[in-house]
Amino acid sequence: MKPIRVGLLVAVSLTLSGSSQNSRSIPPQILHAQELQIQNETDSQPRPPNPVELRNEAQQLAALAASIPPDVQNANKGRLSKDLIRKLKDIEKLSKHLRSELGH
Repeated sequence: MKPIRVGLLVAVSLTLSGSSQNSRSIPPQILHAQELQIQNETDSQPRPPNPVELRNEAQQLAALAASIPPDVQNANKGRLSKDLIRKLKDIEKLSKHLRSELGH
């Protein structure tokens, strides 16, 4: 990633230095766009996961998972809980988020 940034900086500086030699100058909008692109690339560093948020989500995941077996037993007896489907979706959502945060 760093070689790309360096390459972009070199390309922009060459473009800027070359524009003084050419009879045509680079429009200010293009220069501004190039500066914003460089700034965005340096600002897009991956942020470290928040340990407090991860711990809270892991606790929510554990609590939801612990509540599933009784609901499944009730479903086997013919009493399907509406909350069971919601809980399973929440488990999936939390686990995907945790996996993405920890998989950097």
